[in-house]
Parts: sequence; structure tokens; C-alpha cells
Amino acid sequence: MSTVFLISANTNVEPYPVYPIGMSVIARALYEAGHKVIQYDMLAAGNSLAHLRCAVAKAKPDCAGISIRNVDNVDSFTSHTNRYVHKAKLIVEALKEAGIPVIAGGAGFSLLPTDILEYTGADFGVVGEGERKMVQLIERLEQNKEVKQIYGRENEIPGDEISAPLWDKQLLHYYLKESGVINVQTKRGCEHSCAYCTYPHLEGHKIRIRPIADVADELEMLCNYGADNIFFTDSVFNDREGHYLQLAEEIIRRQINIKWCAFFQPGPIEKDELIMLKRSGLQAIESGTDATSDATLKGLHKSFTFDEVIEFNNRCVQQRIPCAHYVIFGGPDENMDTVREGIANMNSLRNCVVFSFSGIRLHKGTPLFSRAVREGLLDHDKSLLDPFYYFSPHLDKDEMNAALTAGFKKRRDRLFPPDEGQQRINIMKRFGFRGILWDQLIKFDDISEKTPTTQSLLDSTHEN
Repeated sequence: MSTVFLISANTNVEPYPVYPIGMSVIARALYEAGHKVIQYDMLAAGNSLAHLRCAVAKAKPDCAGISIRNVDNVDSFTSHTNRYVHKAKLIVEALKEAGIPVIAGGAGFSLLPTDILEYTGADFGVVGEGERKMVQLIERLEQNKEVKQIYGRENEIPGDEISAPLWDKQLLHYYLKESGVINVQTKRGCEHSCAYCTYPHLEGHKIRIRPIADVADELEMLCNYGADNIFFTDSVFNDREGHYLQLAEEIIRRQINIKWCAFFQPGPIEKDELIMLKRSGLQAIESGTDATSDATLKGLHKSFTFDEVIEFNNRCVQQRIPCAHYVIFGGPDENMDTVREGIANMNSLRNCVVFSFSGIRLHKGTPLFSRAVREGLLDHDKSLLDPFYYFSPHLDKDEMNAALTAGFKKRRDRLFPPDEGQQRINIMKRFGFRGILWDQLIKFDDISEKTPTTQSLLDSTHEN
């Protein structure tokens, strides 16, 4: 059996450091196949190539795997300075100095496998879910059999066979200290068809649910390690079949004492459902609203209207559940009229935070990429290793950005450009706050649950 050195290349800490569960899921599969596995996190290890070289020399592995979580930071204002794959290239070069084969994988790699493999110099690549393919690839290397350079998409792993990560105690301690939030996946796949989204490409259109008992067992185990703040990383937590409600019921039944947050799609949700979710520990909701008017929601192939967004937000306010809406301006069918309508719409939402972005990072295989090609914005064969952002041809992006800046500048809970929100979160971090943090920007109309210290801090972030 082989000694496998796994590396999480992600060193991004915005909005907060995120435990590398992708690497740990692969570690579990390799461990159960009998291999010796070493998990190495660049962020937790101080982001030092020299330290990495020493760790590899000490471990003397037979091969290495590098998990590339993101290609860039998907911010059209700053992406030219945040090309994460360059760091991955340096890591691969350090690994190859040890004379071992390097296997690349992860969500970021899976979006641009050929380009990233060539750019980084990795020997092999695994696209999509890697648990089974990684085990098979290493077995073939052990047996000196022919190995494909890139292992592409295969049939998705059934939900009841998706295992928990091989949690590393030292890494858990690090992320609990640095962010206080640990991420857990309850399902894979996305049943929606948003025009720009890569989730169906990465995980498939069919929802695959992990057994509720397995997820609850994992939550109990994490609680024993001191984790009480969970972010469910599903593409959309509130699935149509209601499995998320079954999980909430099980958390309540077992009396698992956690606070949690997740991405929801805005839409019909009943008062009693929100009450039960709060009983299970729901602390806040992040909403994939994406667009800000009926015209642009339709352009992104969203399945709801803005009236439904308003109703969803009102339901959250009634239960005093902080809600953050993530929206993108400049998408399909956007023009200055819809921009102004969108600003007014988002400012009309009560007691919530709005994270606004300008332009949509394109990826091949999405309907929006095909539309951009049809509109003559780029060639079909263009490499997207350097980010290309879609902006509707019906507007001037500089005029749009100026309107967004002016439209949101007097609101501390309306964050644009994206780095403004991060600056406020960084201030709260320096004062010792942990968790999702943006919920601290919300003050409900009838009561204030903020302490004077927190409130004064929020005021100072707004002034900054």
C-alpha cells in the first residue's frame, strides 16, 4: 500500500477560513482502501513552501494529491490579483522536486482540468467526485499499469455511499480557533438550472441525499470536538423533497446543540417550518437570490419571482432570522433601467444584508457561456484560466458600477463593491468575533439584541 500526501492548496480566508473537507473526503476513501494518508493544509501550516518541502521530505510519500478549491476570487474588481492557480503551480513544483507523481483535483480543477493540468505541471488529474477514482488511479500506479492523464466524470456516488470526511483533529482545532465555523455536506447535486452555475457540472443534476442518521452522527462527533457553529455546504439546502426538514427534526430529537447556516433558494416557506428550523439551531440564512428584478431573474433561468424574494425575506424577518441576499448585477437582459429597479428592490428588503457583485464569471458548459458566445462576447475556444466576466451588452459596466456605488453607499447592510463587505468583516475579526459575522450587520426593527460593544463596532465599520 502507498503513502499518499494530500494537500489543500486553498489559502483564501475571505469571508473566513474554511476547513478543507474535499481533501478529507479523499483521505477517508484512501484510508479505508488501506493506504497511509497524510493531510497537509497550506493555510494551517503557515502558507510556506519551505515548510511544505520539509514535510514532504519527512513523510517520503509515494505520491501526492493537491486539492484546488478555487481558480480565482470571482470578483471582477480584483480578480487580476487573485489568481489562485498560480499558488497551486508553485506547490506542484515543490512536490515534483521530491520525484513523486502529483495528482490534481478539487472543484476548481474540475472546472478547467486541461488548462490547469498544463499550467501547474501536475502529472494526473481527477475531475468531479474523486473518492473512487483516486483509489483506482493510485492502485494502477502501484501496479505500473497504464494511467489516463485525466480521469473524467463518471456515474455519481449514491447518497448512502457518500462518507464523512476523515476529520483531522489538528485541522479542526485550527479552524475552530480561526473562524469558529465548520462545514458539513448533507447532499450532493443540484436540481436547479441557473444559467451561470457550475454545480450541476461538478455534482450532477440529481440530488443524492446522505442518510440523515449519518449526518447527525457527524454533527454529534463534531460537537464532541468543540464545534458548535456549522455551515451546511449543499448547493441549495432547502431541497424540494424536504430532506432538510427531516435533518432539522433529527437534530432536535437528538438534542444536538449547534448553531447553523446554509444556502437557501428563496421561495415559499411556511412559518412552522422556520420555527422548527430555528429550534434545530438555524442562526442565519444565505439566499441565492442572484438577480434583482423579474427580467434579470428570468435571464438567469431562476425559478422564482422577485415578489417571492420579498415574501421569503419577510418570513425570515418575522422569525428574526438574519438573511443575506447574494445578487449579481450585469447579467443577461440587464440594462440601466433594470439596474435602477434592482437597487430600489434590494433597498426595499427589510432587515437583511445584501452582497452585490458586478458581472458573472464565465465557465464552459453553462448556458450563460453559450449565450456569451452567441452574443459575440468571446470565442468558444477561449481559455478561461484567466477569468472572463459576462456583462450584458445592453449596458455600460462603468455606468452600472457607479450607480451601484451611489445606490448602496448610505447603507451599512448593502455591501458593494465586494471588498467593502470583507473590510467590515475583517474589522470584526480583529475584535475577536467569530462565525459568519455578516449577521452582526442586521438590527431588527422592534428590538436590538446587540450588546453596546457590538453595536459600537458596527457603527465603526460603517464609518470605515
